[in-house]
Amino acid sequence: MAEASTRIRLCSTSDVDWDSAIRVEEGDLTLAVFNVNGVFYVTDDLCTHGPGSLSEGYLDGHTIECDFHNGAFDVRTGEVVTPPCMIPIKTYKVVIEDENVTIEV
Repeated sequence: MAEASTRIRLCSTSDVDWDSAIRVEEGDLTLAVFNVNGVFYVTDDLCTHGPGSLSEGYLDGHTIECDFHNGAFDVRTGEVVTPPCMIPIKTYKVVIEDENVTIEV
């Protein structure tokens, strides 16, 4: 039998401006919460290529560009869009609950 998932509240939907991101630390997780046209996505905040914080990067549609080496990822899937990044970032299943952004882990 599959393990039951746990929901973790990260922030309120109003905490993340339209087409932007914030950094959230919850337990041992450091995450980037993205609001793309009113749809929320959550990934690990640390770029897989270097010490860049993705929540401080440049968000263009569903693409987040790291401010360290300008590599980019798709926030929906975590897949690499632009080198020098080669390793995808981890994404999380987002559930909006009472205007709160939560993830299932």
